[in-house]
Amino acid sequence: MSQSTSYRSHLCGRIDESQIGNEVVLCGWADSRRQHPNATFIDLRDHAGIVQVVVEPTNDSAFSVADRVRYEYCLRVVGTVRARSGSQINERLATGKIEVVAWSVEVLNASASLPFMLDETPGEEARLRYRYLDIRRGAMQRQLRLRTRLVQEIRRYLDAQDFQDIETPILTKATPEGARDYLVPSRVNPGQFYALPQSPQLFKQILMMAGMDRYYQIARCFRDEDLRADRQPEFTQLDIEMAFVREHDVQDRVEDLIRHVFRTVVGVELENPFPRMPYSEAMQRFGSDKPDLRIALELVDVADYVKTSDFKVFSGPANDSGGRVAALLVPGAATLTRKQIDDYGPYVARYGAKGLAWIRIDDLAKGREGMTSPITKFLSDDALNGIVAATGATSGDIIFFGAGPYKIVSEFMGALRLAVGRDMKLVQDGWRPLWVVDFPMFEFDAGENRWMSLHHPFTAPSIDDVATLKANPGDALSRGYDMVLNGNEIGGGSIRIHRPELQSAVFDLLGIEADEAQVKFGFLLEALRYGCPPHGGIAFGIDRIATLMCGVDSIREVIAFPKTASAQCPLTEAPSEVPEKQLQELSVRVVRKEK
Repeated sequence: MSQSTSYRSHLCGRIDESQIGNEVVLCGWADSRRQHPNATFIDLRDHAGIVQVVVEPTNDSAFSVADRVRYEYCLRVVGTVRARSGSQINERLATGKIEVVAWSVEVLNASASLPFMLDETPGEEARLRYRYLDIRRGAMQRQLRLRTRLVQEIRRYLDAQDFQDIETPILTKATPEGARDYLVPSRVNPGQFYALPQSPQLFKQILMMAGMDRYYQIARCFRDEDLRADRQPEFTQLDIEMAFVREHDVQDRVEDLIRHVFRTVVGVELENPFPRMPYSEAMQRFGSDKPDLRIALELVDVADYVKTSDFKVFSGPANDSGGRVAALLVPGAATLTRKQIDDYGPYVARYGAKGLAWIRIDDLAKGREGMTSPITKFLSDDALNGIVAATGATSGDIIFFGAGPYKIVSEFMGALRLAVGRDMKLVQDGWRPLWVVDFPMFEFDAGENRWMSLHHPFTAPSIDDVATLKANPGDALSRGYDMVLNGNEIGGGSIRIHRPELQSAVFDLLGIEADEAQVKFGFLLEALRYGCPPHGGIAFGIDRIATLMCGVDSIREVIAFPKTASAQCPLTEAPSEVPEKQLQELSVRVVRKEK
């Protein structure tokens, strides 16, 4: 049998019956090795799958090498494909009907004993420390390759729609966009700093002013913020901007894009069109601006039934224009133990709740006597009957209650809705996309005594008149929009401000003085003066979309080299200290915090 000159001719997982009798050259890792009296069997693995290699003792040199092979040795095998007999067929493998009889086995590299077996799921610290081993695992291979297909399909779609793929700077100017910037000291300009971009927001607007018409970029973004499972200090977003558009122009185009990538990458047909829901309705019904519509539970306002109650916890917010008393009916939840019910109290406390009231409906026919609760003694029969009627409660259900400031109650009851929905297995299968629209333009921050932008300061308000906007900022809606999928915000965007006087008015309402605006955004304000077209766009979280497509819980599962929750890389041990000489070149001095 001749020795092939190709370093590798086939992938392990793609050998089939059509290659029977042919010579193949395979490369991969020893997934297992089994020694039998009449042969050595090696399961050879690459990213495409596993194939069984048979090394027979009649081949002295190959058999001798195979005897030394251990777990995760990197090998090159030359051999002939043959059919397995009926009793030896392995239906669990795509290659289970064939095997490769080796003529040559070459150890390309031996492997030390691994810190964990690749068919295990070790702790996160070990996975990130030995990420090169972790990525060899089948699950990680599938997830990262799916992410690649996602990005490829995004590019194919947008290229076909005449969007221009344009890179924007990584070293740029520090601007306030909601999170802290990562700063980079300039060696040639001592004492001055670049910032890594939180997003390409200003540059993509500048590109619209420059007449590029349709822009996109798979952009790296950086934010120095506290981390959790769905956050990283560096992340990837799909950035899109379009000139001469209204909200529906942007929404319809990117909605079609998302349907396309779900159809082509994971074979899922999303509904057409996506439903639209105002922010106020989302908060009222679901307590969230990114509601998971797979959970049928909804919040019900019951303030009218408890306004005259002696229970001040309810009656106070019920009679406050800024308060809320909300009920959440959970069908069949009477099966929960008292401990399970009580455990929801500390959970909602994380979201600002000062307490969580509840009523268990044991036997509705018995009225008050058929209810178990610490609060029924404070409520009249009329109040109880009204609450039962409003929520549609029946025997075997539990009603949870939240009372307090409207926003806080909405948020913690929304979080409770998700937790109870998961615990009671009420999350339906499938995909539920949604546009959330008509956000408030501003929120008033009582602590700082100023208005805050709900999106970013470049979002256009629905009110186009400067005087009207300044007179009633609390009434203004923004022209922003978020795309939500299964309770996850996967994209957010807006129509932008394209007139300098309106942009200056928004800065003024946000407490950004004219001098400060000129320092931070002078180039944008200048560009707005030269025939800036109406424009708008959106940014999608590539990491989040890939996470949903893969059905995993954390974006770290679809990022090749993520950071830990403390923003560290166990693989490279970044961040790390640098020599004093290098700091001096950058005109930087490290000041140690006192412990």
